[in-house]
Amino acid sequence: MAVAWIMSDRQSSGGAVPQVDTSDAAPDPARAAERIEADLDIMVSDRALLEQALTHRSYAFEAGGLPHNERLEFLGDAVLGVIITDLIYRMLPDASEGRLAKIRAAAVNTHSLAEVARGLGVGAAVRLGRGEEQSGGRNKDSILADTMEALLGAVYLDQGIGAVVPIVRRLFDDLLCDIVTRRESLDYKTSLQELGAAVLSQVPTYELSEEGPDHEKRFTAAVALAGEVLGYGYGRSKKEAEQGAAQQAYVTLQRRLATVPRADESQE
Repeated sequence: MAVAWIMSDRQSSGGAVPQVDTSDAAPDPARAAERIEADLDIMVSDRALLEQALTHRSYAFEAGGLPHNERLEFLGDAVLGVIITDLIYRMLPDASEGRLAKIRAAAVNTHSLAEVARGLGVGAAVRLGRGEEQSGGRNKDSILADTMEALLGAVYLDQGIGAVVPIVRRLFDDLLCDIVTRRESLDYKTSLQELGAAVLSQVPTYELSEEGPDHEKRFTAAVALAGEVLGYGYGRSKKEAEQGAAQQAYVTLQRRLATVPRADESQE
């Protein structure tokens, strides 16, 4: 196994390091919001509600106390949870409660939600304060995931759960199918540890940092294998942040392994 090549090929990391938008042109949130509506095949009639869903608290604070998206995020999280639970309950009629709970957790964790949000271009639509803008907030998993939930909450208030269900199905069906059919453990920390030990004879190490007041802490985790950081994760708990980092690292390492020629092929 070409271990050195696997660990040194940083260009094939598949997103292990958070991306930063380095374009000179500032994003146009209004136009980005219209693109999101077009992709979702829906029009939010209450434009103030949509604007609120895309307003981060950092922007609201700097603008003098505008409504921000945290209440909508709270609502959207509950709506998404109900719909995802219903979907997997019907998909897996023989699965145990524990298995269903693990699948749901994997589908709606911060990293998964952030990836869905990236696919929709949510980062360009969210309104951020100057500090978050400068620190790469448009690509932070936590901000993207929260905004995605807030958007679902806004659609729910505007048009009801009947409008949200097809949106969630369109956004999450592929992800759910992947999770359901994946052979590896849904616990990405365990999966990464097993994969690292098998191909690198290494175990992952995690580094955690936190920010925010005690009642609203946000955690960031970085996971490294053989001295290279392969994944970052964010969440409201240490466990959630570490799982997100492990998931990103696991996917990155799997992609690298897929490009390594087998020994019998390299000798031909």
